[in-house]
Amino acid sequence: MYDYLIVGAGYAGSVLAERLGRDAGKKVLIVDRRPHIAGNAYDHPDAAGVLVHRYGPHIFHTNSKEIFDYLSQFTEWRKFEHRVRAFVEGKLLPIPINLDTVNTLYGLDLDSEGLERFFAGVAEKVGDIRTSEDVVVSTVGRDLYEKFFRGYTRKQWGLDPSELSSQVTARIPVRTNRDDRYFSDAYQYMPLHGFTRMFENMLDHENITIRVSTDYRDIKESVRYREMIYTGPIDEFFDYRYGKLPYRSLEFRHETHDKPVFQSAPVINYPNDFDHTRVTEFKYLTGQEHEKTSIVYEYPRAEGDPYYPIPRPQNAEINAKYQALVNETPGLHFVGRLASYKYYNMDQVVGQALTLYRKISGINALAKPEGAGALGRE
Repeated sequence: MYDYLIVGAGYAGSVLAERLGRDAGKKVLIVDRRPHIAGNAYDHPDAAGVLVHRYGPHIFHTNSKEIFDYLSQFTEWRKFEHRVRAFVEGKLLPIPINLDTVNTLYGLDLDSEGLERFFAGVAEKVGDIRTSEDVVVSTVGRDLYEKFFRGYTRKQWGLDPSELSSQVTARIPVRTNRDDRYFSDAYQYMPLHGFTRMFENMLDHENITIRVSTDYRDIKESVRYREMIYTGPIDEFFDYRYGKLPYRSLEFRHETHDKPVFQSAPVINYPNDFDHTRVTEFKYLTGQEHEKTSIVYEYPRAEGDPYYPIPRPQNAEINAKYQALVNETPGLHFVGRLASYKYYNMDQVVGQALTLYRKISGINALAKPEGAGALGRE
């Protein structure tokens, strides 16, 4: 008899398995239909021995000391401030857009005050900001929108920015200084030995049983458990009762090159003239020293594993119907990006899982696991 059957061994499921198993002393069975734990954050050495992220780059960042301290119990850290370049008009330019982006693109010599005036002069007035297009053109104007955002968004989402919620591009800042970091969070680190090792440490407890390559639907009748925590697609769980919620998927093309460095930045975005959206070189992220280097090209797809819930009002309406079914079902808890149908970052999923643990147990979800010391960090 298990106290909890947890479906999905990504961030949401693994955090709850750790807290319930280690902190609350519950018997937990965690299953995943993929052949590994760690969800989309799964990393592993490729054939050349280069540590790669199988499902595209995952970079940890958060402003929450509590979430950072919680994960620090299961990993040492490597300081990493992510930087991205966009290939626009034959130039590699900083993204998010900053002072150097505008000066290099247009051959200008503006300072920060001059850039503020530049943006004020090109920005379009939008009375009611509802879409992703509204967000960008009202901030940096039409030309920068067309060069950096429209093509990338259409490839990534399969929709024009005018058809997408404002939250998609509202996530990307615009800076009037030379700060070229992609994120500005207080805590920007990578797990020193990789994400998978962190998950292994998280789930290493006698109260936690792990089964991979296992679909919960194949075992739920034969395994005895009291409650279920589900982290998969919410529409799938309810057999698409109100219709199928659309997701964007990705196809990855991994390559290894017989040289130490392939490109001049960790990630290069290709917003316009290519089928792929970006290319990532993993050694920047991991800090690994190796005579070869491995990269991945990303191609957005309409079909495949669900990665990104599509933020449109009609999808939110369908999701609300499914969420109401969850609330009507005792002993069933939904958590995570797919189960919530929300575009969460990794730290947000951890926070959501810890909040659910507090609700379930009434115990301080951020308490230090017994016998687990915070590991040193760089």
